[in-house]
Amino acid sequence: MSDLSSEEAEEEAEAYLGEYDGERNSEGERHGRGKALLPNGDTYDGEYEHSLRNGQGTYRFKTGAFYIGQYLQNKKHGHGTFYYPDGSKYEGSWVDDQRHGYGEYTYANGDTYAGEWFNDNRHGQGKYIYKDTGSMYVGGWVNGIQEGEAELIHLNHRYRGKFLNGNPEGHGKYIFDIGCEQHGEYIQSEEDKEEEEEEEEPSSLAEPKWIATEITKLILWMPNVEKAPSPSEGPPAAAAEAAAADEAVEETAADEKDKMQTNAVTDESAEHRDDEPSLHKASSEVFSPTKDAEEEDEGVREEENKEGEEYQGTASLEDEEESKEAE
Repeated sequence: MSDLSSEEAEEEAEAYLGEYDGERNSEGERHGRGKALLPNGDTYDGEYEHSLRNGQGTYRFKTGAFYIGQYLQNKKHGHGTFYYPDGSKYEGSWVDDQRHGYGEYTYANGDTYAGEWFNDNRHGQGKYIYKDTGSMYVGGWVNGIQEGEAELIHLNHRYRGKFLNGNPEGHGKYIFDIGCEQHGEYIQSEEDKEEEEEEEEPSSLAEPKWIATEITKLILWMPNVEKAPSPSEGPPAAAAEAAAADEAVEETAADEKDKMQTNAVTDESAEHRDDEPSLHKASSEVFSPTKDAEEEDEGVREEENKEGEEYQGTASLEDEEESKEAE
């Protein structure tokens, strides 16, 4: 009796597939939408096809972790988000239950990684941000390790070069926000090489040393702005407009000179009259930008302002000479 009862209990345990509440197909398989309590204590709420998790669903582990996303034949496959018990989170692409493709990982310490994955490892191009320091690594990864062309960005400077096994290697440069660059090379000292040769397993803690070679000015990127053509270089229409503008300036300046000379001879009290504009005010009116000039590019306006200042200086010198001759 006892033997028979134990055999029956084993058969029932083997046949136990958990509890399921949901849709089934004509063959009695879990098919469609349903909820399941698995034998190990985990739960699943989502879509099934022929008794396999297939489609969108939520899987909760008894450890506290849970996954919300797509499934294919009982495996995480497609886009999904996994919440880990330690507070970390991964959101991105999955293939055969592994992080694969593009995804964003937020770690328990607050660090973040956004980039490419391959077989559950950071692999390809990605950006890793360190929360404590605010530093950022942007570049290549190989099997979870920083490797390849990359840029390590800090608060007020950055390093640009190659990385190998998580450390910079070979030629590179530091770029400082104060406006200079320090070029150099990362090399491994002879002592570190000898220690690694003596050890059976090379140590990965030995960091290369930076040797600076030169300091240069920072090469700033400037947008390529086409210079406005001069009247002689521009098309006939532009040249004619520029010539007409120059003639108008010359005529206005000549009129102001004539007014000053006439006022000096005919009316000695003109200096005390408020309705008579001063030379400075007239010059500013002549060379103040108009609405049409405001629509031009900034480089052209600066050239016009410089020309106006040169003309004001020349006009004031000529007026002083004429006043001395009149005396």
